[in-house]
Amino acid sequence: MPQTPPFLQRLSLITGEAGIEKLSGTGVLIFGLGGVGSWCAEALARSGAGRLVLVDSDAVCVTNINRQVQADFNSIGMMKAEALKARLLAINPELRVDCVTKPFDAENAASFPFNAGAYVIDAIDSLGPKIALIQKSLSLGKTLFSSMGMAQKLDPLQIRCAGIWKTESCPLARLVRRELRKQMFTGDFTAVYSPERLPLQTAPGAPPCGGSLCLCPKTQGAKEWCSSKKVINGSAVAVTATAGMILASLVVRDALAR
Repeated sequence: MPQTPPFLQRLSLITGEAGIEKLSGTGVLIFGLGGVGSWCAEALARSGAGRLVLVDSDAVCVTNINRQVQADFNSIGMMKAEALKARLLAINPELRVDCVTKPFDAENAASFPFNAGAYVIDAIDSLGPKIALIQKSLSLGKTLFSSMGMAQKLDPLQIRCAGIWKTESCPLARLVRRELRKQMFTGDFTAVYSPERLPLQTAPGAPPCGGSLCLCPKTQGAKEWCSSKKVINGSAVAVTATAGMILASLVVRDALAR
C-alpha cells in the first residue's frame, strides 16, 4: 500500500491509510468556482482527492474577493479556474487538475470530460445550465451533489442537506424542482440548501461590478455576467464557504464508504 503523504497524516488518523488510498483515486468535476465551488475544490485538495476538473468561464473580479478562495488583488483578471489551479497545486503538487474555461450548457455537454471522475459538484447559479448539468450527470451514472442558492444569507447554521424533492424555502431549489417536473425528471440527488432569506439591499447608482477595477471584459475568453443581471445578490463567505465544505464532505464520506 502506498505511504500516506505527510500533508495528509492528520487525516489518515481518521481514515486510515486505506481511506487515503481511496481518496487518492477519487476524481471530481466541479462546475462553478464561485463562493461555493472554490471552497469545495480547496477542501477536496486538502483531503487528498486525486483529480479535480475545474469548470468556470468567468474571470476573477474585485467583487469576488469577499467570498471566493482564489480571489485576491493579485488574481483580478485571471480566469477563475486557472487562478484556483495554481492555489491547489501549491497545496498538493501531485494533484491532477484540469481546467475548462467555457460555459456549460445542454448543447455542449458532451464535450466536457465527465469520464474524469465518479463525482460531480454542481455549484452553478444559472438555472438553465444547472438543470442541464443535473440531467447530464445523472444520465451518466455520476454521483451528484448540488448547491442551491447561497446568496442573501448570513447564518451558515441554517444550511441543510436533503434530496431535491425535500428541499424547502429556497427560491432556487423551487425553480429547480419546477423545471425538473416540466421535463418529467423522476430521479433524485442530494442538494445543499438554506431556508434563510434576507431582504435585498440595493445601493442606488452602484455599478453592477467592480467599476474601474473590473477586468472581466478585458480578459481573453472570460464571460462577463454582471452587466446582464437585473439584480445583484449579496453574499457572505461564512455561508458560501460552509456550503462548499459540506459538498466536499459529502464526496469524502461517500468515497470512503465505497
